[in-house]
Amino acid sequence: MKRKRILVVGESWTSVETHCKGFDYFMTVSHNEGIKWLKAALENGEFLVEHLPSQAVAADFPTDPAILKEYDVIMLSDIGSNSFLLHPDTYVRSRRTTNRLKLIQQYVKEGGGLCMIGGYMTFQGIDGRGRWHGTPVEACLPVEIHFCDDRVEVPEGYEPQVVQGEHPILKGIPDQWPFLLGYNRVRTKPEGLNLLEHEGDPILTVGTYGLGKTMAFTSDCAPHWAPYEFLEWKYFDQFWQQAAQWLTGR
Repeated sequence: MKRKRILVVGESWTSVETHCKGFDYFMTVSHNEGIKWLKAALENGEFLVEHLPSQAVAADFPTDPAILKEYDVIMLSDIGSNSFLLHPDTYVRSRRTTNRLKLIQQYVKEGGGLCMIGGYMTFQGIDGRGRWHGTPVEACLPVEIHFCDDRVEVPEGYEPQVVQGEHPILKGIPDQWPFLLGYNRVRTKPEGLNLLEHEGDPILTVGTYGLGKTMAFTSDCAPHWAPYEFLEWKYFDQFWQQAAQWLTGR
C-alpha cells in the first residue's frame, strides 16, 4: 500500500548565545529541531513524513500548487507567516512571487488536509510575531486567531478535558491525558468542533474547508509546552496517526 505523504513545516530553530567572561566575550551558534517525536509517531503508522525546517521555508516551500498537491497533509508547527510571505525573490530582489498563504488556502479548498500545531510562532505567538491572524490560512482553520500575543503559560500544568471522545481522532484513547504546560488561546468558529478543551479554551479543534479537512492543536508537539510525560505517552503515536488519518479523509 502506498504510504500517504505529510509535509511538516517548521519545528526547528537556531540559537545565538553570547558568553561574557569579564572584559572578554565570545559567541556560539547552535541549530535545534523538535520534530523527532511527531515524525516518529507518524512514521510508525502508514505515513511518510518530509520535514521542511524553519530556516528553509522562505526559499523552499513550494510555489507550485501541483507540487503541494503531492502531499496528503500539511502540518505547520512553530513557524510564522513571514517565512511564507517573504520569498528571497521578493524580500531581497523586490520581485513578484506567489502568495504561499493563498496557495495553502487553495490546497485545502481542493481537498488537502491542514493541521496547525501551537507554539511561540504559530497562531499569533509570542508578542504577536507569528502573525497568522487575518491570513488566508486562518480562513481555513476551524478557529479564529487573536491579533495579540495569544500564549497561555501554565507552569503548574493542566490536563486537557475530553469533550468529544467518540470522534475518530480520539477513538481508543483514554479520557485521562498527560499534563501540558501551555497553549495558544483561540476562539472556535461556529463550524468548528472542539475535541479537547481547558477551562473552555480550545486545545484540539477540527473542521472542514471546501473539500479539505483542518485541525488546530493549540498546544505543542515538542518541549516546552509538551513535556516528556506527553511525548512518551503510550497513546502519543496513536493520537497523531488517527489525526493524520482523519485529515486525509475526503
